[in-house]
Amino acid sequence: MIRVYTLFLLMLACTSYTFGQDYLDESLSHQQRAKDLVSRLSLEEKVGQMVMNAPAIDRLDIPPYDWWNEALHGVGRAGIATVFPQAIALGATFDESLAYEVSSAISDEARAMYNAASAQGNYLRYSGLTFWTPNVNIFRDPRWGRGQETYGEDPYLTSLLGVSFVRGLQGDDPNYLKTAACGKHFAVHSGPERLRHEFDAIASPKDMFETYLPAFKALVDADVEAIMCAYNRTNGEACCAHKTLLGDLLREEWGFDGHILSDCWAIVDFYAENGHGVAANAAEASVMAVKSGVNLNCGSSYPALVDAVGQGLISEAEIDEALTKLLVTRFKLGLFDSKESNPYNRIGLEVVNSEANRALAREAATKSIVMLKNNGVLPLRNDYKRYFVTGPNAANIMPLIGNYYGVNPDMVTVLEGIAGAISPGSQVQYRAGTLLDRPNSNPIDWASGVAHTSEATFMVMGITGDIEGEEGAAIASEHYGDRLDYNIPQNQIDYLKKLKDGNDNAVIAIVTGGSPMNLAEVHEIADAVLLAWYPGEEGGNAIADIVFGKISPSGRLPITFPRSFDQLPDYNDYSMVGRTYKYMKAEPLYPFGFGLTYSKLNYSDLNLSSSTIKKNGEITAAITIANEGDYAVEEVVQLYATDREASVRVPLFDLKGIERVALAPGESKRVTFPITTDMLSLIDENGNQRLEKGAFTISVGGSLPTSRSLELGASTFQTATLNLK
Repeated sequence: MIRVYTLFLLMLACTSYTFGQDYLDESLSHQQRAKDLVSRLSLEEKVGQMVMNAPAIDRLDIPPYDWWNEALHGVGRAGIATVFPQAIALGATFDESLAYEVSSAISDEARAMYNAASAQGNYLRYSGLTFWTPNVNIFRDPRWGRGQETYGEDPYLTSLLGVSFVRGLQGDDPNYLKTAACGKHFAVHSGPERLRHEFDAIASPKDMFETYLPAFKALVDADVEAIMCAYNRTNGEACCAHKTLLGDLLREEWGFDGHILSDCWAIVDFYAENGHGVAANAAEASVMAVKSGVNLNCGSSYPALVDAVGQGLISEAEIDEALTKLLVTRFKLGLFDSKESNPYNRIGLEVVNSEANRALAREAATKSIVMLKNNGVLPLRNDYKRYFVTGPNAANIMPLIGNYYGVNPDMVTVLEGIAGAISPGSQVQYRAGTLLDRPNSNPIDWASGVAHTSEATFMVMGITGDIEGEEGAAIASEHYGDRLDYNIPQNQIDYLKKLKDGNDNAVIAIVTGGSPMNLAEVHEIADAVLLAWYPGEEGGNAIADIVFGKISPSGRLPITFPRSFDQLPDYNDYSMVGRTYKYMKAEPLYPFGFGLTYSKLNYSDLNLSSSTIKKNGEITAAITIANEGDYAVEEVVQLYATDREASVRVPLFDLKGIERVALAPGESKRVTFPITTDMLSLIDENGNQRLEKGAFTISVGGSLPTSRSLELGASTFQTATLNLK
């Protein structure tokens, strides 16, 4: 008996459980524990826990917790962390495995930082484990300043990368989440930024289920822990009180069982002047949101729920239900468990900004860089007598970080990367030459002449997060973060002309930015054009790796670059007609999926295992890719399907398969893709998915299979006909 009692005491010492407090009993389910905890709270305490900055409950030894944390491309707004390339750059890699590696590294750092912060009682915002990322909105219009936060314009690519990112963030432990990911902004949200608090996005059922919703459905199927509802209305209903989207679709049809949170102060938009005008005050707005399934309020409205219960607008039982679902996430994260129980508590600070993570950031940046033009000057030798680095984005960190960024003590600018890669016997000079977004005040030019005496000049140009971004973040934007002028600043073009005018030496344009921009003149003037996006802390080294031939460029455009905004519908129009590579019939400047390498690649022998396919069937498409050049490459092989006999509007091309293939010089490989009838289904005007018999064109190559891709230098693609019987 004494031995049994002693064993019992030892077991008790190894757990935080206190008799009668089931929420501390780690043997119970998360749901049971959350329900027990809610039962111990007063109404005021319950409501307090439903706001993003949940206060401590001292009588239950519950510390404060702030739900608002950022990890778009590295742990943001907190301590020192690895700054990976911006999301749109990750989109340009077309690499779902890399997305998983990056997000796994981010969540490791996040856990280590949380462990350290909580150990010293630091519960400030941005020090938690609930991350409001990824952004899986579709970059439908290049004017949107926040498009840089997305993976591009294609639902399939967005789904692949979004799912990988969620899995990396949340980990694979059967009992605990490493961190909690959140898909945002549900559901039809992509500008205009200034109007987002009052705007009604009108989208047809076809566009909803073909374009705007698939990535969210993919995240739900991957067990994403949270969904953030958007500021705007969609088809007449405020997104954070949208019974159709949040209730009927997300909860009921898709079976989402995580928590839903509002975008920050989105509930205020229900009743604010110049808002949606759907509620009279905070109490009414909060009741609408909770009854629609929104468990967490980022903002200041939910405290009014206490009065709302007193007025009979909502019951305390409804508050209990909403809070229970929210608290389940904290239990999944192990925030109420003993330190020894959760394996993620053992992640130490040695992972933060580690050499391995820096190497991964460099790899991601190199794989994201898109070579748009090369007349043969690249790759360069690193032992020329003189190099000239110039341009407004050459020597500062804004072109590296985009938005929602973290901080790091070792940001490698383009100037630093190039300077670190040249031979010790070579010379490198630097002058900014021109300002970012306006002409120089001083008309004297001491810079452009250096290009004429340098064997290679790097003009680092484009835009930064000062020009594009979220409503209040882009401080140099006249349009609240959006870009209603497609051109990059004219002073940069004028300076580039001076660099190249009468100069037979190489001038390489390195362009930063997170969205399409008018590069027509840049393409015409420069000998080579590299799109570097916002490449993160290792951006300068990654660019040097590319320009000096250490690595062949392999990035691909995850979004179409139109020639001008005149080729696009009105920004406020959410119809997909005329938008993206799927429905834009005008010839773009650069097509979706385009990007050059240093080698010559040949596609041949496309073969379908059968020329016909029946309902619920599957065939394979196989193609040979040969590297006929002198450089090792990674080729992004893309498979597209085109329905040639559809009865409704269907995409001109539809991306259905991606494979990254490494090829040594002279090497060839056979690449195989599965093709199922589900991949050939269409979405009709009522939003229903269905199969129609008929002929399909299957295209495989290294870019969108169009004449414009070939004109720009892409490898010739292969096509075959497949009949659905």
